[in-house]
Amino acid sequence: MIRILIADDHAIVRGGTVLLFGQTDDLTVVGEASHGEQLLDQLRCTPCELVLLDMSMPGLSGIALIQQVRAAAPTLPMLVLSMHSETLLVQRALKAGANGYITKDSDPEALLLAVREVAGGGRYLAPGLAAELTPGQYLDCHKKLSAREQSVFQLLVLGKTVNEIAAALSITSRTVSAHKARLMQKMGFQSNAVMLRYGLLHAVAASRCLTQTQENPTAFSESRSVRPHQ
Repeated sequence: MIRILIADDHAIVRGGTVLLFGQTDDLTVVGEASHGEQLLDQLRCTPCELVLLDMSMPGLSGIALIQQVRAAAPTLPMLVLSMHSETLLVQRALKAGANGYITKDSDPEALLLAVREVAGGGRYLAPGLAAELTPGQYLDCHKKLSAREQSVFQLLVLGKTVNEIAAALSITSRTVSAHKARLMQKMGFQSNAVMLRYGLLHAVAASRCLTQTQENPTAFSESRSVRPHQ
């Protein structure tokens, strides 16, 4: 069972979310907060697998709240549910420590997918938000990966087998498997399904980055050296 703490200053949003999760067999709400300070208090005494929080609440909220939640619970999955879809705000939320971002106009099924994905150790961006990210922003989301790991990741997302990737990159299949294992560990992917879903959400940026890598294998390393943020 995935236990969830909800933080939103609108009671109707909290209530609707509780009802939605209550219709599932694997999600349950164990606490609610209407402002940031209340959420932090709840975190101290309420075990949970996920925090679902709004960006705009009275008092402590937004980026500052995400940072404080991350400081209090460094490994706790955190999903933003917000009415705001500005690219810069999404970037800042992810940089501050959020593991996913979905807008309030999303379908209920998308919210359920996002909750399960993030709680399972993956990341989630609403498809419309992911499509707005530039290639440089895509690289920022994967700064832990080496250039070779980036290449392997993108080819896996494109549906290539280990042997096909080995041939494309002129390395052995065993080396490809080693890169795959390391990139999954670095990104926190719990399964191939989680990795592929996350990669497909970034398909636009990934395809551009893949072209860049094929043309210049050192492009990722060069781009990473000038990244302004996480």
